[in-house]
Amino acid sequence: MSIAIRHDWTRDQATALFDAPLLELVHRAAEVHRTHNDVADIQLSALLSIKTGGCPEDCAYCPQSAHYAKQTGLSKRALMAVDEVMRNAEKARAAGADRFCMGAAWRQVRDGEQFDTVLEMVRGVRGMGMEACVTLGMLTTDQAERLAQAGLTSYNHNLDTGPEYYDKIISTRTYEDRLNTLQHVRDAGIKICSGGIIGMGEGVADRADMLVILANLDPQPESVPINSLVAVKGTPLQDQDAVDPLDFVRMIATARIMLPKTRVRLSAGRQQLSKEAQTLCFMAGANSIFYGDTLLTTSNPEINEDA
Repeated sequence: MSIAIRHDWTRDQATALFDAPLLELVHRAAEVHRTHNDVADIQLSALLSIKTGGCPEDCAYCPQSAHYAKQTGLSKRALMAVDEVMRNAEKARAAGADRFCMGAAWRQVRDGEQFDTVLEMVRGVRGMGMEACVTLGMLTTDQAERLAQAGLTSYNHNLDTGPEYYDKIISTRTYEDRLNTLQHVRDAGIKICSGGIIGMGEGVADRADMLVILANLDPQPESVPINSLVAVKGTPLQDQDAVDPLDFVRMIATARIMLPKTRVRLSAGRQQLSKEAQTLCFMAGANSIFYGDTLLTTSNPEINEDA
């Protein structure tokens, strides 16, 4: 099987990977990984919620949605002050992180004082010598350019799932809205961080479709976070069954084969994976983890455990 970077993947080709015998799939993925990457290079990223709750989107998995605030009991928190964010960034750097990610629960970026504050945060993180990533919702071309001028390394904007399943999870924005934001990010010269969540009731074809769209972007995204649903009480997906750990390994392995040079990020839901399952994920090509006790509003393995 070719391990060159391709932009002509089809759903059938991607699902064939998902359906391959597990050990054969992991072996192929490991070969691709070793061909294109240093297997000892595991990037440690820290993630901080700089503005929590009150989001007008209705993403069915998200406790930060205003639609489910009464049920989840999540407290809304205004945009953090720059100095508080810088203290968190310094703490993350001291713990070994070289990438600091900041998330704000917005539907879209609005010009003004709050956006100017985020730009200051980006400049501060970059001044510490770390990569800076933000996820702020939808962006215009001008806003992407301003983030680039501030020194932003990467912009996270997940596709979440395949286009055919998307409207079963989110109704307040379209798949095209997400793709447009990714294009604005790319046009501004900022690296793309975009992935999705498995375990929301989607099928293998939906997972394949999402990876096909990401792999066929030219150039491919520099990082792809793979999340396993954390079923939060009070959200529409609160009763969703946990993902089979080996299905998660399959997702990592397939992503690695289709996206040979991309950082495949082992993201949310990692706390529900055994050490053995996580080890298989690394063997299959995962080469980044989020480092810290919390991912936005859900728990994450403790730093000492990861080390």
